[in-house]
Amino acid sequence: MPTIEDVAKEAKVSVATVSRTINNNGSLSDKSRISVENAIKKLNYVPNMLARNLRRSESRVILALLPNISNPFYASIIQGIEDTAIKDGYNIILCQTHSSLEREKSYFNLLKQKLADGIINMDPIIDNSFLLDISEKYPIVQCCEYSDELNIPYVAIDNKGAAYRAIEHLISIGRKSIAFINTDERFMYARQRKEGYLQALSDNRIEFRSEWVVNTNDDFECAQRTFKYFLSLNKKPNAIFAVSDILAIGVIKAAAEASISVPEDIAVIGFDNIPDSKMCTPAVTTISQPMYNIGCEACKMLIRKLMQDENIPNKVLEVELIIRGSTLK
Repeated sequence: MPTIEDVAKEAKVSVATVSRTINNNGSLSDKSRISVENAIKKLNYVPNMLARNLRRSESRVILALLPNISNPFYASIIQGIEDTAIKDGYNIILCQTHSSLEREKSYFNLLKQKLADGIINMDPIIDNSFLLDISEKYPIVQCCEYSDELNIPYVAIDNKGAAYRAIEHLISIGRKSIAFINTDERFMYARQRKEGYLQALSDNRIEFRSEWVVNTNDDFECAQRTFKYFLSLNKKPNAIFAVSDILAIGVIKAAAEASISVPEDIAVIGFDNIPDSKMCTPAVTTISQPMYNIGCEACKMLIRKLMQDENIPNKVLEVELIIRGSTLK
């Protein structure tokens, strides 16, 4: 295996010149740079990045913490993180936490051991005091889920405003008996989207009925069971706002099995605009998050922190209402 000394000998330059060429450091003549690059190609030389990173006390690795890798919501976010990281010479390790503090601590230990440089945290349930303590020593960015109590930069959307917009759309098509399927209110997004739902009802003088609000897990089966529960009520809703497309798709499937027409009998609106939202029948009207851009911005923020930039403003990105067949006849 060729060494850096072999490259220097082939290029007829010093080892320091080869090192500066590889690391793009210092001023070099075009002649020297070209000679080194040609020698590297001829010898098939691969730089020892581990040794270089140890000298610089960096790993060029970013950890992306997420609660569940199987949730399609995270796919585009991860793609945005990875694309941005690779452009700047970083690699990504995905860390599935299942919102377990012990798992989270094991991943944070990689920072302490200098096996990773920073963390993008997407886990909605994490101990704030622990996160704050880590952020004082290591670069961290909050992504999607965040806490205003922490002085840690974040990129997210206006969940309350987005939910308000969803309810306004249902009202605009004549629906005033609007049920709400939410998830665990330990999640910030769940609390904020509920606030948007309640605010929109209040502003439009629409009656709030507590039996029309259900908290459940974010999966198809729970959505189907919740829809059957709504059917059992004496006063049934004629519209449903689900806080995820997964829940909305589950509702549409349950409605079809019960021979209830969507949107004629009941309108359904979801959230996220995951790929599956376009593939069911009818396709899901949804609030589209800029998931890829969220990932890109989160990674850019973290790289700025890794470059010792502490003046990083938070970012709240715009959403879009996508109207499809589940609310449009």
